[in-house]
Formats: sequence, structure tokens, C-alpha cells
Amino acid sequence: MKRSEKIFTLTCMAAGLLGVSASAMHIMEGYLPKGWAALWFVVCLPFVVIGFRRISKYVQENPRNLTLLALCGAFAFVLSALKIPSVTGSCSHPTGVGLSAILFGPTTTAVLGLIVLLFQALLLAHGGLTTLGANVFSMAIVGPVCSWTIYRGLKKAGCPKAVAIFCAAFAGDLLTYVTTSVELGMAYPGTSLAGAVLKFMGIFAVTQIPLAVAEGLLTVVVFNVLEKYSNRELTGLGVL
Repeated sequence: MKRSEKIFTLTCMAAGLLGVSASAMHIMEGYLPKGWAALWFVVCLPFVVIGFRRISKYVQENPRNLTLLALCGAFAFVLSALKIPSVTGSCSHPTGVGLSAILFGPTTTAVLGLIVLLFQALLLAHGGLTTLGANVFSMAIVGPVCSWTIYRGLKKAGCPKAVAIFCAAFAGDLLTYVTTSVELGMAYPGTSLAGAVLKFMGIFAVTQIPLAVAEGLLTVVVFNVLEKYSNRELTGLGVL
């Protein structure tokens, strides 16, 4: 079995061990008012444009990075297609984008996240096209920025690699749902914006915290496999 096939098989098997049914929907189609839906598309655009340029650069520097990019995309697709129902119009699920953020940075992950969410919306009816911008912003921009920042910071501070990876994936997952709570609270503030955001966060927390722990541990496992089989590529990316 080829190196990439071994890594992908491990990813899929480990994801299944999370024990969550595969039917995620993120923020579902038509749930956000048109104005808010359009705003999140505009906010995401600069990150996606820069991300495409970064991907081109990574592939030109080392064509083998394309395999790692594909594996990161597959990892995010598998994990983010798993769900636990939580909030009306949304759900809790792992995000899987922490690995890509650690390896390639947040802007590249914005593109991978966009592709993952677009495929899920079109092929699996998870999420939607009108809410694509909001889902990309929370899962593929804010979460990865958090994961990348924490990993780089802990690595620079001399923290053990496994701890840095776990903390990065764990925090990126949780911040994704903090952002989703803000998006939902802004769209449906009720009598108080702060109250609405806290209400959504409180509901998400019940299911999302254990999922974030599981995602952190799984990301460490997959990273260790990548380090074994793709050490040269990771070194070239400045990850090790």
C-alpha cells in the first residue's frame, strides 16, 4: 500500500471511532437572512484569494505537497461530515481543519475548507450554498487562524510537539463554534445579542467539548504518521 493510501486509511478508520453518525449540516441552507449570508461571503473572499496563491506556491516548491494538501482536505471532509445535533439550524461536529492549518497555514486552509464545504453542500446536502460564506468563515478561517497561532506559539515556547498539536486542534475546533454562535446570535439576536450568543454557545458546549478533545487526539495520531512517512515534506514546510 502506498504511503498516501496508508495515511488516508488511518484517517478514515480513526474518524469512524469517534462514533458519530455521518450527516452533518453546519449552518443549514436558507437559515441565515440574505444580508448576513452575503456579508460572510464578502469577508471570506480575501482569505480565499490569498489561499489560492499560497497553494500554487507550495506545489511549485515541491509537487509532493499536493499529496499532503489532498490528505488534509480528505481529513477535513471526513471529520466535518460527522455530526451530533445541537442547535436548530446547525449541529456539532469535528472540523478537521487544524491539521491543514498546522501544516500549511490559515489562508491555504480557507481554500481547502471552501472546497470541503462546497462538496458537502452539493453532494451530501450538508450546509448550503447561501450559508457557505458563514460556514467557511467559522470553520475554514477563524478556526484555522486559531490553530496555526497556537501551534506556532507553543512550538516557539518549546512545548512538546504532541501537546502543541493537541492544543491547536482542540482550540481551533472550539473557536469555530464560538464563531458559529456569534453568527447565529447576530442573525437572530432576540432581545439581547450577548444573550443570544451565550445561549447558542451554551448549547454547543455540551456536545462540542468532547468532540474537540477527540479531534485533538486524532490530529496528534495522524500528524505522527505524517511525520514518519513525509518527514522531508514537513521539514520543508517548516512544521518540524
